Amino acid sequence: MKKVFKFLLNRIPRPLLIRLSYFGRPILARLLRGNRFTDPIDGKSYSKFLPYGYIKQRENVLAPGSFSLERHRLLWLYLQKTNFFTAALKVLHFAPEQAFYQRFRKLNNLNYTTTDLISPLADIKADICELPFEDESFDVILCNHVLEHIPDDNKAMRELYRVLKTGGWGIFQIPQDLEREHTFEDHSITDKKERAKIFGQYDHVRIYGRDYFDKLRAIGFEVEEIHLQKDLKPEDILKYALNPKEIIPLVRKN
Repeated sequence: MKKVFKFLLNRIPRPLLIRLSYFGRPILARLLRGNRFTDPIDGKSYSKFLPYGYIKQRENVLAPGSFSLERHRLLWLYLQKTNFFTAALKVLHFAPEQAFYQRFRKLNNLNYTTTDLISPLADIKADICELPFEDESFDVILCNHVLEHIPDDNKAMRELYRVLKTGGWGIFQIPQDLEREHTFEDHSITDKKERAKIFGQYDHVRIYGRDYFDKLRAIGFEVEEIHLQKDLKPEDILKYALNPKEIIPLVRKN
């Protein structure tokens, strides 16, 4: 199973994988029913989660019903503590994840717009560095695991700041090496295999370190580093298959 998933991730274009997953999810969810792990997004329990990873496969990571990963489940738990599900909000969602897309689309309180260059789930095809939106357009921006793909991430961050309303907030998750003080990038590395080896994925262009939060602050955002796991029971961290060290970057424009 691990080899199959690794092959699919590295050989099949992501837009096609998204389309194929609609057929595979119901089958996998039925086959893996159990009570060892629970996905808080769909509320269903499973005997195991699926492995995931472009280079090194992580065990019990991908929930078969929603196709959520650790970061999605952590974000869902955090959003439940906010006004996201109740307040009238204009939301911009970059590269919308399958785990969230239909659920957010059905929320009557949201004016919900999705955007990406290649995702089949995007309402608007747009470059994050040149967004087709007016200044101060959105109350909330979700931009998760996007910036590590963007060569000029500072320009992308400035665009995010521009289109976020004053008083608005966002979540900008990224893969982050908390053992690394400074972000590492080398744009001379263009070979996909070399990128995967160095950056962890063939289409990543950097590894963010602990300075990521300061990069956001330099743009003008106020940044709160959310350690949600500290509020959870150890058994729930295991049950939801969360990364106990992951930090949620909550940004505000004030």
